[in-house]
Amino acid sequence: MADVPTPVSPSRTTCSSLLHELQILWDEIGENDGERDKMLLQLEQECLDIYRRKVEKTRKHKADLHQSLAESEAEIANLITALGERTSFSRVKGTLKEQLAAVKPVLEEFRLKKKQRMKEFLETQAQIARICAEIAGNGRFLNSIDPPVDEHDLTWSKLKELKSHLQELQSEKLIRLQKVDGDIHTIHQLSVVMSFDFFETVNGIHTSLTGQTANQSKSISDYTLAGLTNTLHSLKQEKEKRLQKLQKIGSKLVELWDLMDTPAEEQKKFDHITSLISSSVDDVSKPGSLAVEVIEQAEIEVERLNVLKASKMKELVMKRQNELEEIYREVHMDVDSDSARQILISLIDSGTVELSDLLANMDDQIAKAKEQASSRREILDRMEKWHHAAEEERWLDDYEKEDIFAKILTGRHIFWQVKDENRYSAGRGAHKNLKRAEKARILVSKIPSMVESLKSKIKAWELEKGIPFLYDKVPLLHMLEVYTIKRQEREEEKRRCREQKRLKEQLATEQEAIYGSRPSTKKPLGPSMNANNLPATPIARRGATPGRYGLSSGKDRRESGRTNAVVPVNYVALPKEEPNAHGS
Repeated sequence: MADVPTPVSPSRTTCSSLLHELQILWDEIGENDGERDKMLLQLEQECLDIYRRKVEKTRKHKADLHQSLAESEAEIANLITALGERTSFSRVKGTLKEQLAAVKPVLEEFRLKKKQRMKEFLETQAQIARICAEIAGNGRFLNSIDPPVDEHDLTWSKLKELKSHLQELQSEKLIRLQKVDGDIHTIHQLSVVMSFDFFETVNGIHTSLTGQTANQSKSISDYTLAGLTNTLHSLKQEKEKRLQKLQKIGSKLVELWDLMDTPAEEQKKFDHITSLISSSVDDVSKPGSLAVEVIEQAEIEVERLNVLKASKMKELVMKRQNELEEIYREVHMDVDSDSARQILISLIDSGTVELSDLLANMDDQIAKAKEQASSRREILDRMEKWHHAAEEERWLDDYEKEDIFAKILTGRHIFWQVKDENRYSAGRGAHKNLKRAEKARILVSKIPSMVESLKSKIKAWELEKGIPFLYDKVPLLHMLEVYTIKRQEREEEKRRCREQKRLKEQLATEQEAIYGSRPSTKKPLGPSMNANNLPATPIARRGATPGRYGLSSGKDRRESGRTNAVVPVNYVALPKEEPNAHGS
């Protein structure tokens, strides 16, 4: 019996030991050499196949490592490009596993950067898409689809461009929100002024504008903005239309109140309407001031006053006629009041003319009368000045006739004696008269130029109007001509009087030179007022002046009597020079 080979420990088993064990087994079995060679060849082939498979697997693993390394390097290169990094990556020396171990942390770092950059891109693009959707009015589609991100362009410049675009959109959104809020505020103000339902008006544009819908921001879409703009435009037009209507009604109310002398207490009830007459559209902001109820209330009042006006029209027409006559009377224009009133009463009683038309015609007449009065005003003002100057001229004539001092010629002496003791006073009245006389003389000297200027104005007016300028039914130009003629006559009369006076004084002087001057032995008619017994005024020769010289002896006696009656305390006799005095 063959010895059983001692088993070899698996841990110590090798190919040689196994082949030796196989030889022992074959010997025991009795295998021939051919079978043994065949089996050895088969074993060798099987070993080769195992080695070949192992080599192939190892080659494949190596190729996988190369591919993994290449892919990692390519991914790193792509990430650097996509992220826009300025760094570069180069392969380190060593085995494939060492190279892969060096690439792995770099790749993980770039992958993390890409993830963070992708998150920023997604958030930015999501906000851009949300705002664009809000502007476009597609708010319900905001969260349906995430916006696509281009992974091949994750650079900082691209992200900065997107953020800049986002900032522009956010600014536009803010502007739109401010416009929406401003329009809503204006609509609210207009609604308050005109008593509109604000919520109904705004909800008709978009339900989010009233703020009553939870978790819904205000719409800022183009459609909403257009709706707000159109609503604002229509409300402003309505406000302007209502204001114009109320202003027209208010003006009508004031007109009717003036016509019918409505008490102030009754007018005060409609102050909220009449106060709008001179207001602009922007000034009206009081709540309910342009409500439909206010307009209807004013219209009812106008209708009521129109009914009252019809019953008082006759009184109003007569009031207009009085006003018309007063205008004519102020400017001294001719008007036939009785016939005009009779015609008006006949027209009103006949009913053939509309009373409102008649009143309007009266207003036109008043307007024309005011225009005519205005055109006459300058001439009338000048005439008033001329009339005042003429009055002063007449006063000055009377004042000069009543001369304060009377010149008394007695023989060869000249005396100044007070004509009236009451007027010989340095009191306030005489001082005022002297001042008035000075001013009157200056004013009278201007009368000719005043008259000529007034005439030229009247002629220009008559040439323009084609009618004569009447003053209380008398042509004013003719009145001035008559005045000029009479004034010239008065001046001529004054000149003649002065000439006659000069001749009389000359004759008196010649008589004295011929007959001489003899002192009178008569005593004065009255007692002497001089305490020093100065000679009394001689009156014999003045009283004996012949009548043929045209001097009134009665007047001389009156003047002589007054002279003897009153002698001034400061009486001084001025002796006349002898004819031969000049020769000596």
